[in-house]
Amino acid sequence: MNILIKSACIIDSKSSFHNQTVDILIENGKIRKIENHIISKDSEEINLENLHVSSGWFDSSVAFGEPGYEERETLLNGLKTAALSGFTKIALQPNTSPIVDNASSVNYLKNYPHTFATEIVPIGTLTTKGDGIDLAELYDMQQHGAVSFGDYKKAIKNPNLLKLALQYSQSFNGLVQSFPLDTQIAGNAFVNESSNTMQLGFKGIPNLAEELQLTRDLYILEYTGGKLHIPTISTAASVNLIKAAKAKGLQVSCSVAVYQLLFNDECLQSFDPNFKVMPPLRSETDRLALVKGVEDGIIDMVTSDHCPIDIENKKVVMHQAEYGTIGLESAFGALRTLFDIETIVQTFNNGKELFGIENQTIAVGSMADLTLFNPEGTTLFSEEAILSTSKNSLFTDTKLTGSVYGTIVKNKTTLKS
Repeated sequence: MNILIKSACIIDSKSSFHNQTVDILIENGKIRKIENHIISKDSEEINLENLHVSSGWFDSSVAFGEPGYEERETLLNGLKTAALSGFTKIALQPNTSPIVDNASSVNYLKNYPHTFATEIVPIGTLTTKGDGIDLAELYDMQQHGAVSFGDYKKAIKNPNLLKLALQYSQSFNGLVQSFPLDTQIAGNAFVNESSNTMQLGFKGIPNLAEELQLTRDLYILEYTGGKLHIPTISTAASVNLIKAAKAKGLQVSCSVAVYQLLFNDECLQSFDPNFKVMPPLRSETDRLALVKGVEDGIIDMVTSDHCPIDIENKKVVMHQAEYGTIGLESAFGALRTLFDIETIVQTFNNGKELFGIENQTIAVGSMADLTLFNPEGTTLFSEEAILSTSKNSLFTDTKLTGSVYGTIVKNKTTLKS
C-alpha cells in the first residue's frame, strides 16, 4: 500500500527537512519522496489539520497485563492504544503472570501478532521470578530480543546482586535497570513525606528513600562499569546526583514519569486513589527541579509509565489501592503544556539509542517510522478519551494541549477515525 502524507511539518533535527512543510510519499513501507508538492493517484492520501510528523516515539516503561492480568489490559488493545497515542515502540515491563524472566517469554512478546503500528521491545526481569535473589537468564533473553533488564518497581535490595549484574552484563553490552527505593527507609508508607501529607494523616516516604538507594547504585556503577538505567526519578536531589555521575563519565541514564512533571503531593487532598503512584508525587520544589532536569538534558527521557489497574484494585480506599496510572493517551498533551515540540520529540526518542533501538531519520530511502500529531489546541481530558481497558488515570479533568493523530510504521497505519 502506498501512502501520501500532505502538507506535513517535519520535526526531526537530524533530517534535512527539519521544520519544513512538505509532502511525503511512502511506497511499500519506505519513504520514496519528500517534496513541496507530490501527486500520486495510486496512494492513500492523508491530509490532516496542522499536521506535524516526527520520527516514531518510544516509551521506555509500559505495563499492560496480558498474560495473566487480561482484565487490566490485553496486548491487542494495549498496542492499539499505544499506536493511537503516537508511540511506535514501547518497552514492555515484565510484571505479568508468568513473569518475563526467560527467553520463551521474551520471544512470545517479540513475535506477538497484531495489525497496529507499534512494536513491543520487551524488558526482561533482572532476577528469576523477579524475587531479587538470583540473576535471571540475561544473555539468553537478550538474544531473543530483550532490550533491558529490571524488576519492575522493585528495588534491588542486595548490593552484591547489582554489582554482579553490572559486571556480567558488560560481556554482551546489556542495560541494567535499578528502581531507586530503599524499602527499609520507605517502610509501609505510600505517599510523599511532607507537611501536606502529614495534615492528611498519611505516613510518608521521605526523599531520602530514593536518594540513598540511588547514591548506593551510582557508587556500585563507578566500581563495576557497565550501563545503568534509573527509571522514574522523583526528587530534586536525584537530578543532581545523576548530573554529577554523568560528569564523572559514568554510563548512567534516567527517566521521569509524565505525572511527576505535572502534579505534586497537594493533589492527594482529593483522596483520589488514582494519585497513588510509585514513586509518589513529591513537592512542588521537586516537580520544578524535574522539569528543569528535562529541559537541561540531565533527565534522558520521559515515560508515560503506563500502568493499568482494574477497578477492583484501584477504586478502593487509598491505603488499599494498588500503585499506578495509565498515561499513554495523555502523555503528549500533558507534556505539551510544559515544553516546546522539539523537546518533547527529543525526550521520546533519546531512549532509542540507550535501549539499542534504531532511530529512523525522516529522509528519502528510510523506512517509514512516523508519529503524526497536531501540537496546538486545548482539550479537557475526559474518561471518554481513554482508550485503555482500565480507566485509572490521574489526568482526568486535566487541560491538555495538542493531540495525536496516530502512527505509520512501514506498511502499518493506525490513525484515529
